[in-house]
Amino acid sequence: MHREPDVVERVRNLAARVAGSYGLDIFDVQFRREAGGMVLRVRVDRPGPSATAEDSVSVDDCARVSRDLSAMLDVEDFVPVAYTLEVSSPGLDRPLRHADDYRRFAGRRAKLVMRQAIEGQTFFKGMLGGVDGHDVLIDGDDGRRHRVPLGGITRAHLEVEF
Repeated sequence: MHREPDVVERVRNLAARVAGSYGLDIFDVQFRREAGGMVLRVRVDRPGPSATAEDSVSVDDCARVSRDLSAMLDVEDFVPVAYTLEVSSPGLDRPLRHADDYRRFAGRRAKLVMRQAIEGQTFFKGMLGGVDGHDVLIDGDDGRRHRVPLGGITRAHLEVEF
């Protein structure tokens, strides 16, 4: 019997080595049953505060990581069931998870959903203003700057800007 957390952790370690060789980080690893069978999904990201939408992960980056990781997974052979490997980037509407994400994407539009109401709101939409202490700053579409506690955010993601 395979334990999915063990598979995910082993894949994460292997994928981190592969991605690191191309100057990339692991954003997320998932191993789950979907309509077509088991899917091993690896999302890679370009690290650092200077990364923008323009110099984010390319299709070629994903193809290189996929090719190398697939070969290593074939050799290691610790995934005990048939699966499909998918390697992708977090996307333009990427989730925001850590304080570093809010710093890195200051100046970009985002949506934040709160666990509890802050200033009477459970939802904020606007321009990220970075981080101050344990608070995320967001210049709301209502024309006001809001301070929301990082720990109170349940979901957040960048808005795609065209």
